[in-house]
Amino acid sequence: MSPDTQTTSTGLELVVDVGPVAHGGHCVARHEGRVVFVRHGIPGERVRVRLTDAEEKAKFWRGDVVEVLDASPDRVPHFWRTADSAGSWAHGRPPVGGAELGHISLRRQRSLKSEVLAEQLRRLAAVELSPEVEAVGEAKAGTTDSAGTTGSAATTDSAGTKNDGGTGLGWRTRASFGVTGSGRLGMHAHRSDQVIPVQEMPLAIDGINALRLWDVDLQGIERVEVAAPANGSRPLVLLAPAPGTRAKRLNSILSQLPADVSVASYDPLKNESLQLRGRTWVQESAAGHDYRVTGAGFWQIHRDAPETLVGAVTEFLHDGGFLEPGAAVADLYAGAGLFTAPLADAVGETGSVLSVEGAPGTSRDARKNLHGAPQVEIVQGKVERVLRQRPRQFDALVLDPPRAGAGKAVVSQLIDSNPRAIAYVSCDPSSFARDIGYFQQGGWQLSGLRAFDLYPHTHHLETVALLTPRG
Repeated sequence: MSPDTQTTSTGLELVVDVGPVAHGGHCVARHEGRVVFVRHGIPGERVRVRLTDAEEKAKFWRGDVVEVLDASPDRVPHFWRTADSAGSWAHGRPPVGGAELGHISLRRQRSLKSEVLAEQLRRLAAVELSPEVEAVGEAKAGTTDSAGTTGSAATTDSAGTKNDGGTGLGWRTRASFGVTGSGRLGMHAHRSDQVIPVQEMPLAIDGINALRLWDVDLQGIERVEVAAPANGSRPLVLLAPAPGTRAKRLNSILSQLPADVSVASYDPLKNESLQLRGRTWVQESAAGHDYRVTGAGFWQIHRDAPETLVGAVTEFLHDGGFLEPGAAVADLYAGAGLFTAPLADAVGETGSVLSVEGAPGTSRDARKNLHGAPQVEIVQGKVERVLRQRPRQFDALVLDPPRAGAGKAVVSQLIDSNPRAIAYVSCDPSSFARDIGYFQQGGWQLSGLRAFDLYPHTHHLETVALLTPRG
Protein backbone atom coordinates (compact mmCIF):
# COMPACT_ATOMS: atom_id res chain seq x y z
CA MET A 1 0.00 0.00 0.00
CA SER A 2 1.48 3.36 -1.03
CA PRO A 3 1.94 6.27 1.44
CA ASP A 4 -0.99 8.02 -0.24
CA THR A 5 -3.30 5.09 0.49
CA GLN A 6 -4.88 4.20 3.81
CA THR A 7 -7.75 2.14 5.15
CA THR A 8 -10.16 3.82 7.57
CA SER A 9 -13.36 2.84 9.34
CA THR A 10 -15.34 4.09 6.33
CA GLY A 11 -13.23 2.38 3.66
CA LEU A 12 -10.15 2.79 1.47
CA GLU A 13 -8.85 6.33 1.01
CA LEU A 14 -6.40 7.73 -1.56
CA VAL A 15 -4.58 11.03 -2.04
CA VAL A 16 -4.89 12.23 -5.64
CA ASP A 17 -4.42 15.31 -7.78
CA VAL A 18 -7.75 16.29 -9.34
CA GLY A 19 -7.64 16.51 -13.13
CA PRO A 20 -10.11 17.85 -15.69
CA VAL A 21 -13.87 17.92 -15.28
CA ALA A 22 -15.85 15.18 -17.04
CA HIS A 23 -19.49 14.74 -17.95
CA GLY A 24 -21.52 13.37 -15.06
CA GLY A 25 -20.57 15.57 -12.11
CA HIS A 26 -17.07 14.34 -11.42
CA CYS A 27 -13.45 15.11 -12.27
CA VAL A 28 -10.79 12.72 -13.53
CA ALA A 29 -7.84 11.70 -11.35
CA ARG A 30 -5.34 8.85 -11.57
CA HIS A 31 -3.90 6.52 -9.00
CA GLU A 32 -1.12 4.12 -9.99
CA GLY A 33 -2.33 4.27 -13.61
CA ARG A 34 -6.01 3.68 -12.81
CA VAL A 35 -8.64 6.32 -13.52
CA VAL A 36 -10.55 7.54 -10.48
CA PHE A 37 -13.73 9.56 -11.03
CA VAL A 38 -13.75 12.05 -8.17
CA ARG A 39 -16.85 13.86 -6.96
CA HIS A 40 -16.78 17.04 -4.84
CA GLY A 41 -13.36 18.14 -6.07
CA ILE A 42 -12.19 20.96 -8.36
CA PRO A 43 -9.57 20.64 -11.12
CA GLY A 44 -6.11 21.46 -9.76
CA GLU A 45 -6.80 20.48 -6.16
CA ARG A 46 -4.96 17.86 -4.15
CA VAL A 47 -7.45 15.88 -2.10
CA ARG A 48 -8.03 12.78 -0.04
CA VAL A 49 -10.72 10.59 -1.62
CA ARG A 50 -12.84 7.92 0.00
CA LEU A 51 -13.45 5.20 -2.60
CA THR A 52 -17.13 4.36 -3.07
CA ASP A 53 -16.78 1.94 -5.99
CA ALA A 54 -13.45 0.14 -6.20
CA GLU A 55 -13.54 -3.42 -7.45
CA GLU A 56 -10.00 -4.67 -7.94
CA LYS A 57 -10.51 -5.66 -11.60
CA ALA A 58 -12.53 -2.55 -12.53
CA LYS A 59 -11.13 -0.26 -15.23
CA PHE A 60 -11.92 2.76 -13.10
CA TRP A 61 -12.85 3.62 -9.53
CA ARG A 62 -15.19 6.20 -8.04
CA GLY A 63 -14.71 8.27 -4.92
CA ASP A 64 -15.80 11.25 -2.84
CA VAL A 65 -13.53 13.96 -1.48
CA VAL A 66 -13.18 13.67 2.30
CA GLU A 67 -10.33 16.14 2.83
CA VAL A 68 -8.93 19.01 0.77
CA LEU A 69 -5.13 19.20 1.08
CA ASP A 70 -4.55 21.97 -1.47
CA ALA A 71 -7.70 23.95 -2.23
CA SER A 72 -8.73 25.74 -5.41
CA PRO A 73 -9.42 29.50 -5.08
CA ASP A 74 -12.87 28.66 -6.48
CA ARG A 75 -13.77 26.48 -3.49
CA VAL A 76 -16.49 27.93 -1.24
CA PRO A 77 -18.26 26.59 1.87
CA HIS A 78 -21.04 24.22 0.85
CA PHE A 79 -24.47 25.78 1.40
CA TRP A 80 -26.04 22.45 2.49
CA ARG A 81 -24.48 20.41 5.27
CA THR A 82 -26.26 17.20 4.24
CA ALA A 83 -24.77 17.43 0.74
CA ASP A 84 -21.26 18.42 1.85
CA SER A 85 -18.98 15.47 1.17
CA ALA A 86 -16.23 15.98 3.74
CA GLY A 87 -18.65 16.86 6.54
CA SER A 88 -20.95 13.96 5.72
CA TRP A 89 -18.22 11.33 5.61
CA ALA A 90 -16.81 12.73 8.88
CA HIS A 91 -20.11 11.58 10.40
CA GLY A 92 -19.81 8.16 8.75
CA ARG A 93 -22.27 8.56 5.89
CA PRO A 94 -22.23 9.70 2.24
CA PRO A 95 -23.64 13.05 1.15
CA VAL A 96 -27.06 13.27 -0.49
CA GLY A 97 -27.03 13.65 -4.25
CA GLY A 98 -28.36 16.61 -6.19
CA ALA A 99 -25.94 19.35 -5.09
CA GLU A 100 -22.59 17.93 -6.18
CA LEU A 101 -21.15 21.30 -7.26
CA GLY A 102 -22.22 23.24 -4.17
CA HIS A 103 -18.59 23.61 -3.05
CA ILE A 104 -17.68 25.60 -6.18
CA SER A 105 -18.33 29.27 -6.90
CA LEU A 106 -21.17 29.75 -9.37
CA ARG A 107 -18.89 31.46 -11.86
CA ARG A 108 -16.54 28.46 -11.90
CA GLN A 109 -19.48 26.02 -12.02
CA ARG A 110 -20.63 27.61 -15.26
CA SER A 111 -17.10 27.59 -16.63
CA LEU A 112 -16.78 23.87 -15.91
CA LYS A 113 -20.14 23.15 -17.53
CA SER A 114 -18.97 25.04 -20.61
CA GLU A 115 -15.85 22.85 -20.69
CA VAL A 116 -17.98 19.70 -20.53
CA LEU A 117 -20.26 20.87 -23.35
CA ALA A 118 -17.27 21.86 -25.50
CA GLU A 119 -15.58 18.48 -24.91
CA GLN A 120 -18.73 16.54 -25.83
CA LEU A 121 -19.25 18.58 -29.01
CA ARG A 122 -15.62 18.12 -30.01
CA ARG A 123 -15.54 14.38 -29.29
CA LEU A 124 -18.97 13.36 -30.60
CA ALA A 125 -19.72 15.93 -33.31
CA ALA A 126 -16.28 17.27 -34.33
CA VAL A 127 -17.55 20.77 -33.50
CA GLU A 128 -15.12 23.29 -32.02
CA LEU A 129 -17.21 25.60 -29.85
CA SER A 130 -16.94 26.80 -26.25
CA PRO A 131 -20.32 28.40 -25.56
CA GLU A 132 -20.81 30.44 -22.42
CA VAL A 133 -23.23 28.85 -19.97
CA GLU A 134 -25.59 31.71 -19.16
CA ALA A 135 -27.07 32.48 -15.76
CA VAL A 136 -30.84 32.93 -15.70
CA GLY A 137 -33.38 34.86 -13.65
CA GLU A 138 -32.09 36.97 -10.78
CA ALA A 139 -28.60 35.53 -11.15
CA LYS A 140 -28.41 36.88 -14.71
CA ALA A 141 -29.09 40.44 -13.56
CA GLY A 142 -26.66 40.39 -10.63
CA THR A 143 -23.06 41.37 -10.06
CA THR A 144 -20.06 39.28 -9.07
CA ASP A 145 -19.04 39.10 -5.43
CA SER A 146 -15.74 38.21 -3.83
CA ALA A 147 -16.56 34.51 -3.82
CA GLY A 148 -17.13 34.55 -7.55
CA THR A 149 -20.87 34.09 -7.24
CA THR A 150 -23.18 36.26 -9.27
CA GLY A 151 -25.94 38.39 -7.87
CA SER A 152 -27.14 40.32 -4.85
CA ALA A 153 -29.44 39.55 -1.95
CA ALA A 154 -32.49 37.42 -2.63
CA THR A 155 -35.66 39.23 -3.64
CA THR A 156 -39.32 38.31 -3.34
CA ASP A 157 -41.73 38.10 -6.28
CA SER A 158 -45.47 38.80 -6.41
CA ALA A 159 -46.25 35.24 -5.30
CA GLY A 160 -44.25 35.74 -2.11
CA THR A 161 -41.52 33.36 -3.25
CA LYS A 162 -37.84 34.26 -2.91
CA ASN A 163 -35.86 34.42 -6.13
CA ASP A 164 -32.35 33.06 -5.93
CA GLY A 165 -30.71 36.52 -5.93
CA GLY A 166 -27.69 35.00 -7.63
CA THR A 167 -27.03 32.41 -4.92
CA GLY A 168 -28.18 29.51 -7.09
CA LEU A 169 -30.71 28.54 -4.41
CA GLY A 170 -34.50 28.48 -4.29
CA TRP A 171 -35.07 27.56 -7.94
CA ARG A 172 -36.58 24.05 -7.90
CA THR A 173 -40.35 23.97 -8.36
CA ARG A 174 -40.29 20.19 -8.22
CA ALA A 175 -38.50 17.78 -5.93
CA SER A 176 -38.29 14.02 -5.43
CA PHE A 177 -37.69 12.41 -2.06
CA GLY A 178 -37.18 8.97 -0.64
CA VAL A 179 -38.40 7.76 2.74
CA THR A 180 -36.23 6.18 5.44
CA GLY A 181 -37.14 2.92 7.14
CA SER A 182 -38.46 4.91 10.10
CA GLY A 183 -40.75 6.99 7.89
CA ARG A 184 -38.74 10.20 7.66
CA LEU A 185 -38.33 12.26 4.50
CA GLY A 186 -34.94 11.78 2.88
CA MET A 187 -32.86 11.80 -0.27
CA HIS A 188 -30.65 9.19 -1.86
CA ALA A 189 -26.90 9.23 -1.81
CA HIS A 190 -25.31 9.21 -5.27
CA ARG A 191 -25.55 5.81 -6.99
CA SER A 192 -27.00 4.29 -3.84
CA ASP A 193 -30.21 2.92 -2.38
CA GLN A 194 -29.34 4.54 0.95
CA VAL A 195 -31.87 7.21 1.97
CA ILE A 196 -30.49 9.97 4.20
CA PRO A 197 -32.92 12.05 6.30
CA VAL A 198 -33.19 15.73 5.36
CA GLN A 199 -34.52 18.76 7.24
CA GLU A 200 -34.41 21.24 4.37
CA MET A 201 -34.10 21.48 0.59
CA PRO A 202 -32.18 24.71 -0.15
CA LEU A 203 -32.46 24.32 -3.93
CA ALA A 204 -36.27 24.30 -3.73
CA ILE A 205 -38.56 27.31 -3.73
CA ASP A 206 -40.26 28.37 -0.51
CA GLY A 207 -43.49 26.67 -1.59
CA ILE A 208 -41.82 23.26 -1.17
CA ASN A 209 -39.90 23.97 2.03
CA ALA A 210 -43.00 25.52 3.63
CA LEU A 211 -44.71 22.12 3.51
CA ARG A 212 -42.21 20.85 6.10
CA LEU A 213 -42.57 17.29 4.87
CA TRP A 214 -39.64 16.28 7.11
CA ASP A 215 -42.00 16.70 10.09
CA VAL A 216 -44.53 14.23 8.66
CA ASP A 217 -44.62 10.55 9.64
CA LEU A 218 -44.39 8.90 6.20
CA GLN A 219 -44.40 5.25 7.26
CA GLY A 220 -45.97 3.18 4.49
CA ILE A 221 -44.69 5.50 1.74
CA GLU A 222 -41.75 4.66 -0.52
CA ARG A 223 -41.39 7.89 -2.46
CA VAL A 224 -42.68 11.48 -2.38
CA GLU A 225 -42.93 13.86 -5.35
CA VAL A 226 -43.73 17.55 -4.84
CA ALA A 227 -44.70 20.21 -7.38
CA ALA A 228 -45.07 23.84 -6.26
CA PRO A 229 -45.68 26.17 -9.25
CA ALA A 230 -43.61 29.34 -9.39
CA ASN A 231 -46.80 31.37 -9.89
CA GLY A 232 -47.84 30.60 -6.33
CA SER A 233 -50.81 28.39 -7.24
CA ARG A 234 -51.78 25.28 -5.27
CA PRO A 235 -48.94 22.78 -4.67
CA LEU A 236 -49.34 19.05 -5.19
CA VAL A 237 -47.86 16.22 -3.13
CA LEU A 238 -47.72 12.76 -4.70
CA LEU A 239 -47.32 9.81 -2.34
CA ALA A 240 -46.11 6.47 -3.70
CA PRO A 241 -47.34 3.90 -1.14
CA ALA A 242 -45.46 0.72 -0.33
CA PRO A 243 -47.30 -2.52 -1.18
CA GLY A 244 -49.93 -3.25 1.44
CA THR A 245 -50.24 0.30 2.76
CA ARG A 246 -53.81 0.80 3.90
CA ALA A 247 -56.15 3.74 3.35
CA LYS A 248 -56.08 4.50 7.08
CA ARG A 249 -52.31 5.13 6.90
CA LEU A 250 -52.75 7.44 3.89
CA ASN A 251 -55.48 9.35 5.72
CA SER A 252 -53.15 9.78 8.70
CA ILE A 253 -50.51 11.31 6.43
CA LEU A 254 -53.14 13.48 4.78
CA SER A 255 -54.13 14.91 8.16
CA GLN A 256 -50.53 16.04 8.76
CA LEU A 257 -50.32 18.08 5.53
CA PRO A 258 -51.54 21.68 5.10
CA ALA A 259 -55.22 21.86 4.12
CA ASP A 260 -54.60 24.01 1.04
CA VAL A 261 -52.27 21.42 -0.57
CA SER A 262 -53.49 18.91 -3.15
CA VAL A 263 -52.54 15.32 -2.36
CA ALA A 264 -52.68 12.18 -4.51
CA SER A 265 -51.40 8.63 -4.27
CA TYR A 266 -49.15 7.69 -7.15
CA ASP A 267 -48.17 4.41 -8.80
CA PRO A 268 -44.81 5.04 -10.58
CA LEU A 269 -45.00 1.76 -12.52
CA LYS A 270 -48.44 2.51 -14.00
CA ASN A 271 -47.85 6.28 -14.02
CA GLU A 272 -51.28 6.71 -12.46
CA SER A 273 -52.46 9.11 -9.76
CA LEU A 274 -55.48 8.74 -7.44
CA GLN A 275 -56.94 11.86 -5.90
CA LEU A 276 -56.85 12.02 -2.10
CA ARG A 277 -57.53 15.74 -1.72
CA GLY A 278 -57.79 18.65 -4.14
CA ARG A 279 -56.62 17.90 -7.67
CA THR A 280 -54.09 15.62 -9.36
CA TRP A 281 -52.53 18.40 -11.42
CA VAL A 282 -50.97 21.84 -10.98
CA GLN A 283 -51.49 25.12 -12.82
CA GLU A 284 -48.32 26.53 -14.36
CA SER A 285 -47.79 29.84 -16.18
CA ALA A 286 -45.31 30.81 -18.89
CA ALA A 287 -45.03 33.04 -21.95
CA GLY A 288 -48.48 34.55 -21.42
CA HIS A 289 -50.24 31.18 -21.13
CA ASP A 290 -51.56 29.00 -18.32
CA TYR A 291 -50.88 25.27 -18.42
CA ARG A 292 -52.49 22.37 -16.64
CA VAL A 293 -49.76 19.81 -15.87
CA THR A 294 -50.61 16.36 -14.48
CA GLY A 295 -48.75 15.66 -11.25
CA ALA A 296 -46.43 13.08 -12.79
CA GLY A 297 -46.16 14.99 -16.08
CA PHE A 298 -43.07 16.80 -17.27
CA TRP A 299 -42.49 20.48 -16.63
CA GLN A 300 -39.22 22.40 -16.50
CA ILE A 301 -37.88 22.36 -12.94
CA HIS A 302 -36.21 25.77 -12.65
CA ARG A 303 -38.66 28.57 -11.89
CA ASP A 304 -37.25 30.67 -14.77
CA ALA A 305 -36.71 27.82 -17.23
CA PRO A 306 -40.01 27.98 -19.17
CA GLU A 307 -39.67 31.68 -20.05
CA THR A 308 -35.95 31.31 -20.75
CA LEU A 309 -36.32 28.36 -23.13
CA VAL A 310 -39.39 29.68 -24.93
CA GLY A 311 -37.56 32.96 -25.48
CA ALA A 312 -34.44 31.25 -26.86
CA VAL A 313 -36.40 28.94 -29.19
CA THR A 314 -38.73 31.57 -30.63
CA GLU A 315 -35.89 34.08 -31.01
CA PHE A 316 -33.79 31.61 -33.03
CA LEU A 317 -36.73 30.71 -35.29
CA HIS A 318 -38.19 34.20 -35.64
CA ASP A 319 -34.87 35.94 -36.31
CA GLY A 320 -34.08 33.35 -38.97
CA GLY A 321 -37.39 33.94 -40.73
CA PHE A 322 -38.65 30.44 -39.93
CA LEU A 323 -41.52 31.40 -37.63
CA GLU A 324 -43.99 33.69 -39.36
CA PRO A 325 -47.78 33.91 -39.74
CA GLY A 326 -48.96 31.03 -41.91
CA ALA A 327 -45.95 28.81 -41.20
CA ALA A 328 -46.26 25.05 -40.65
CA VAL A 329 -44.35 23.94 -37.56
CA ALA A 330 -44.18 20.92 -35.25
CA ASP A 331 -43.48 20.61 -31.55
CA LEU A 332 -42.02 17.15 -30.90
CA TYR A 333 -41.83 15.62 -27.42
CA ALA A 334 -44.22 18.46 -26.64
CA GLY A 335 -45.21 17.64 -23.08
CA ALA A 336 -48.10 19.79 -21.85
CA GLY A 337 -47.55 22.28 -24.66
CA LEU A 338 -44.96 24.71 -23.27
CA PHE A 339 -43.62 25.48 -26.77
CA THR A 340 -46.81 24.60 -28.64
CA ALA A 341 -48.77 27.60 -27.29
CA PRO A 342 -46.26 30.33 -28.25
CA LEU A 343 -45.67 28.63 -31.61
CA ALA A 344 -49.41 28.77 -32.24
CA ASP A 345 -49.39 32.46 -31.35
CA ALA A 346 -46.58 33.08 -33.85
CA VAL A 347 -48.05 31.23 -36.84
CA GLY A 348 -51.61 32.42 -36.24
CA GLU A 349 -54.79 30.75 -37.47
CA THR A 350 -53.47 30.70 -41.04
CA GLY A 351 -50.59 28.48 -39.92
CA SER A 352 -50.45 25.05 -38.31
CA VAL A 353 -48.76 23.39 -35.34
CA LEU A 354 -48.45 19.64 -34.93
CA SER A 355 -47.88 18.81 -31.26
CA VAL A 356 -46.62 15.27 -30.53
CA GLU A 357 -46.24 13.74 -27.05
CA GLY A 358 -45.86 10.10 -26.08
CA ALA A 359 -47.19 10.12 -22.51
CA PRO A 360 -50.99 9.77 -22.53
CA GLY A 361 -51.60 11.88 -19.41
CA THR A 362 -49.37 14.72 -20.53
CA SER A 363 -50.88 14.61 -24.02
CA ARG A 364 -54.32 15.02 -22.43
CA ASP A 365 -52.96 18.06 -20.61
CA ALA A 366 -51.80 19.52 -23.92
CA ARG A 367 -55.24 18.94 -25.43
CA LYS A 368 -56.86 20.87 -22.57
CA ASN A 369 -54.25 23.62 -22.68
CA LEU A 370 -54.58 24.17 -26.45
CA HIS A 371 -58.30 23.58 -26.93
CA GLY A 372 -58.80 27.22 -27.95
CA ALA A 373 -56.20 27.15 -30.74
CA PRO A 374 -57.77 25.72 -33.93
CA GLN A 375 -54.40 25.75 -35.75
CA VAL A 376 -53.01 23.15 -33.31
CA GLU A 377 -53.28 19.40 -33.83
CA ILE A 378 -52.48 17.30 -30.75
CA VAL A 379 -51.29 13.75 -31.42
CA GLN A 380 -50.42 11.25 -28.70
CA GLY A 381 -47.79 8.74 -29.74
CA LYS A 382 -44.10 8.11 -30.27
CA VAL A 383 -42.43 10.75 -32.41
CA GLU A 384 -40.95 8.22 -34.83
CA ARG A 385 -44.33 6.55 -35.38
CA VAL A 386 -46.20 9.82 -35.90
CA LEU A 387 -43.62 11.11 -38.37
CA ARG A 388 -43.80 7.84 -40.28
CA GLN A 389 -47.60 7.65 -40.39
CA ARG A 390 -48.21 11.35 -41.06
CA PRO A 391 -45.49 12.45 -43.47
CA ARG A 392 -45.57 16.16 -44.23
CA GLN A 393 -43.28 19.11 -44.75
CA PHE A 394 -42.63 21.77 -42.15
CA ASP A 395 -41.09 25.20 -42.11
CA ALA A 396 -39.64 24.54 -38.66
CA LEU A 397 -39.48 21.86 -35.99
CA VAL A 398 -38.99 22.22 -32.25
CA LEU A 399 -37.38 19.20 -30.63
CA ASP A 400 -37.22 18.71 -26.84
CA PRO A 401 -36.50 15.01 -26.28
CA PRO A 402 -35.86 13.27 -22.94
CA ARG A 403 -32.34 12.92 -21.57
CA ALA A 404 -31.52 10.05 -23.96
CA GLY A 405 -31.90 12.43 -26.92
CA ALA A 406 -33.59 11.85 -30.27
CA GLY A 407 -31.30 9.16 -31.63
CA LYS A 408 -30.14 8.31 -35.13
CA ALA A 409 -33.46 6.99 -36.48
CA VAL A 410 -35.48 10.04 -35.39
CA VAL A 411 -32.83 12.44 -36.64
CA SER A 412 -33.01 10.73 -40.04
CA GLN A 413 -36.80 11.12 -40.06
CA LEU A 414 -36.54 14.78 -39.15
CA ILE A 415 -34.12 15.41 -42.00
CA ASP A 416 -36.42 13.54 -44.41
CA SER A 417 -39.34 15.83 -43.45
CA ASN A 418 -37.31 18.60 -45.10
CA PRO A 419 -37.87 21.49 -42.67
CA ARG A 420 -36.13 24.82 -43.15
CA ALA A 421 -34.87 24.83 -39.56
CA ILE A 422 -34.90 22.85 -36.33
CA ALA A 423 -34.68 24.23 -32.79
CA TYR A 424 -33.26 21.50 -30.55
CA VAL A 425 -33.66 21.79 -26.76
CA SER A 426 -31.58 19.38 -24.69
CA CYS A 427 -30.79 18.68 -21.03
CA ASP A 428 -27.88 16.33 -21.69
CA PRO A 429 -24.67 17.46 -23.44
CA SER A 430 -23.66 13.91 -24.41
CA SER A 431 -26.84 12.84 -26.24
CA PHE A 432 -27.11 16.36 -27.66
CA ALA A 433 -23.60 16.28 -29.14
CA ARG A 434 -24.18 12.77 -30.51
CA ASP A 435 -27.37 13.94 -32.28
CA ILE A 436 -25.61 17.03 -33.64
CA GLY A 437 -23.14 14.63 -35.21
CA TYR A 438 -26.01 12.72 -36.84
CA PHE A 439 -27.46 15.95 -38.23
CA GLN A 440 -24.09 16.91 -39.67
CA GLN A 441 -23.77 13.52 -41.34
CA GLY A 442 -27.16 14.22 -42.93
CA GLY A 443 -26.03 17.51 -44.44
CA TRP A 444 -27.11 19.88 -41.68
CA GLN A 445 -25.14 22.42 -39.67
CA LEU A 446 -25.20 23.99 -36.23
CA SER A 447 -26.21 27.59 -36.94
CA GLY A 448 -26.73 28.81 -33.39
CA LEU A 449 -26.18 27.58 -29.84
CA ARG A 450 -26.99 28.87 -26.35
CA ALA A 451 -26.45 27.13 -23.03
CA PHE A 452 -28.21 27.93 -19.76
CA ASP A 453 -27.46 27.19 -16.12
CA LEU A 454 -30.92 25.92 -15.24
CA TYR A 455 -29.60 23.54 -12.56
CA PRO A 456 -27.21 25.53 -10.33
CA HIS A 457 -25.03 23.53 -7.95
CA THR A 458 -25.53 20.39 -10.05
CA HIS A 459 -23.61 19.23 -13.13
CA HIS A 460 -26.65 19.56 -15.40
CA LEU A 461 -27.22 22.27 -18.01
CA GLU A 462 -29.68 23.03 -20.80
CA THR A 463 -28.87 23.85 -24.42
CA VAL A 464 -30.89 25.37 -27.24
CA ALA A 465 -29.54 24.94 -30.76
CA LEU A 466 -30.59 26.14 -34.19
CA LEU A 467 -29.94 23.63 -36.99
CA THR A 468 -30.27 24.39 -40.67
CA PRO A 469 -29.49 22.55 -43.94
CA ARG A 470 -25.89 23.09 -45.04
CA GLY A 471 -25.54 25.28 -48.12
